[in-house]
Amino acid sequence: MFYSKLKYMQRVGSFFLLILLVVGLLFSISCNSCQSNKNTVVAEPYRQISPEFNADSAYTFVERQVGFGFRVPGSAAHKACGDYLAAKLAGFGAQVTEQKADITHYDGKNLPIRNIIGSYYPEREKRILLFAHWDTRPFADEETDTNRQQQPISGADDGASGVGLLLEIARNLQQRPVEVGVDIIFFDLEDWGQPSFGDGWVQGDWWCLGSQYWSEQPHVENYKAAYGILLDMVGAANATFLKEGYSMQYAPNVVEKVWSTAAKLGYGAYFRTESGGYITDDHLPVNRGRRAPSVDIINMKADTHTGFAPHWHTHRDDMRNIDRNTLKAAGQTVMEVIYTELGE
Repeated sequence: MFYSKLKYMQRVGSFFLLILLVVGLLFSISCNSCQSNKNTVVAEPYRQISPEFNADSAYTFVERQVGFGFRVPGSAAHKACGDYLAAKLAGFGAQVTEQKADITHYDGKNLPIRNIIGSYYPEREKRILLFAHWDTRPFADEETDTNRQQQPISGADDGASGVGLLLEIARNLQQRPVEVGVDIIFFDLEDWGQPSFGDGWVQGDWWCLGSQYWSEQPHVENYKAAYGILLDMVGAANATFLKEGYSMQYAPNVVEKVWSTAAKLGYGAYFRTESGGYITDDHLPVNRGRRAPSVDIINMKADTHTGFAPHWHTHRDDMRNIDRNTLKAAGQTVMEVIYTELGE
């Protein structure tokens, strides 16, 4: 009997010893976990400041422009679309100014230009410049069918996409003000450079004539902006916005501002860290005229012979290429940049 009790007591003692060991082990693990948590810094997710960019609304603005037809300077469709753009900016609360002039082009023709400018808070000294071109190319010179090369293109991506984004930004600026002045410019006659099939190359700067005109004769005397952002071909699916060469040359800090904002918002797949080529675009006259250190958000490709998307300067540049996800990525990024800007 004593032996049985002794064995029983030994078993009870062993059981309690086992419990103590387990409790000690759990306590040790818990303490180590607490110590580990103390040494781990968990980054808080980025909190978006700007209003939600409505990609459906931007898509509608793109579609509306394409619906006018070919917006070639001097055409009825061009005039009708220009009237629409000016009316939309005014309806969204902007102070609208227009620049109209005739330009002698490379072929000796006189072509009309119509730059449409919408200003928010024109009295504020610190200004941000947002711009895009709204005309369409009169030649489809990248078409393989030579019979169609001299026909104009629809320009859903090349022209209308950037304008559509800026109209949606204008709509938001009316509803929720920012702390700085904002100027939105729709430049004309950007896309009537000499066609690749033309004979007798004429020396000169025949691209971006609307922005050249404005840079030399701005709508406000001695106009200056803190920086500028150009939106060109920002609507196609799987767009890749590389760091364009002139943007890095004239405005590297603005490139960093825009691209880092895109990364914080989760759009790094669109705004790539790779360097792109040097693109003659509307930001070049603006930079050279020292109106605003400006960057070009433009879809560039490393795997095409042109360096752009396959539909560039062809009849395939229509609404089939416009992707709401890309509109959202570009539009939300630009809105976040301007809504985080502080006034002076």
